Amino acid sequence: MTTLDIDNINVAAFDPMPSPEDVHARLPLSTSAARTVMKGREALRNILDRKDPRLFVVVGPCSIHDPVAGLDYAKRLKALADEVSDTLLIVMRVYFEKPRTTTGWKGYINDPHMDDSFQVDEGMKKARHFLLEVNELGLPAGTEALDPISPQYLGDLIAWSAIGARTTESQTHREMSSGLSTPVGFKNGTNGDIGVAVNAILSASRPHSFLGINSQGRTAIVRTKGNRYGHVVLRGGDGRPNYDTVSVSMAEQAMQKAKLPPNIVVDCSHANSYKKPELQPLVMADVVNQIRLGNKSIVGTMIESNLVAGNQPIPEDLSQLKYGCSVTDACIDWETTEQSLRDAATLLRDVLPERLA
Repeated sequence: MTTLDIDNINVAAFDPMPSPEDVHARLPLSTSAARTVMKGREALRNILDRKDPRLFVVVGPCSIHDPVAGLDYAKRLKALADEVSDTLLIVMRVYFEKPRTTTGWKGYINDPHMDDSFQVDEGMKKARHFLLEVNELGLPAGTEALDPISPQYLGDLIAWSAIGARTTESQTHREMSSGLSTPVGFKNGTNGDIGVAVNAILSASRPHSFLGINSQGRTAIVRTKGNRYGHVVLRGGDGRPNYDTVSVSMAEQAMQKAKLPPNIVVDCSHANSYKKPELQPLVMADVVNQIRLGNKSIVGTMIESNLVAGNQPIPEDLSQLKYGCSVTDACIDWETTEQSLRDAATLLRDVLPERLA
């Protein structure tokens, strides 16, 4: 009996993957993109430290599948971001990895051609190229940190990271978050439990040592300093919203009990909108009203938005895809996004400075 008879029994192949260093050399960080990332992270830290009264909004497609439509969206969002910059800090939602409950398209990195060919090496390069283009517009990007290896390839182009409801309780993701260079939003559990997010923030704020890879792609012991910019993302749970004033107050109390700053982001999609995208602007309006009435703990919101409303299945003939329409969760359209963010900026413009008092 050989080792092969007992090891890797269910592995079909080990295909080579270029190292982070190789990918960075091929697609280097430009000066303008670096400036965008640094300014975005600094602004987010200042909001979380209560030095900046603005609300940050992570808005964009549920997932990126067409970089042409994605860049079209980014250019429109950049113009809107400049318009409302005195009140809102706009971060584009750029999600390449999609956790699946069972099966389905896992995202642009895993399967960039959307044909189950799984050209991960190509997907990683395409994802980095897209992030470079977004940042070179002057628009900071936010993403979900799902694969613990991806940050070595893309982390220098990300201003804000989220840990999803399915992975907030994962030790791997808490350890990874402790070393991320961005502020990190931890979503409450899929059942609505805030405790797992609070525990994740506490864990990620501490130093950790774990197995990972370095820039040369070699296995390494990663030793982190801890990330003090963790915060809670309320996304609802078990089909029920949790952005109402009572739920927000309970989240504040849970964070204060854990001796954490009560920094809360409201995800306007998922269970908070009953997975009905057309309800997202109503959630946003409710959050704005809470802030107008004196709430100081809500520091940000998330919105799933695309050029075209709704979503679509992935057809066998990809030429039949509708331009600018999500292939994962349904989104609101661009016109609705513009209106919602402009309304929020108008209503908050005079009251946000009071948050620093």
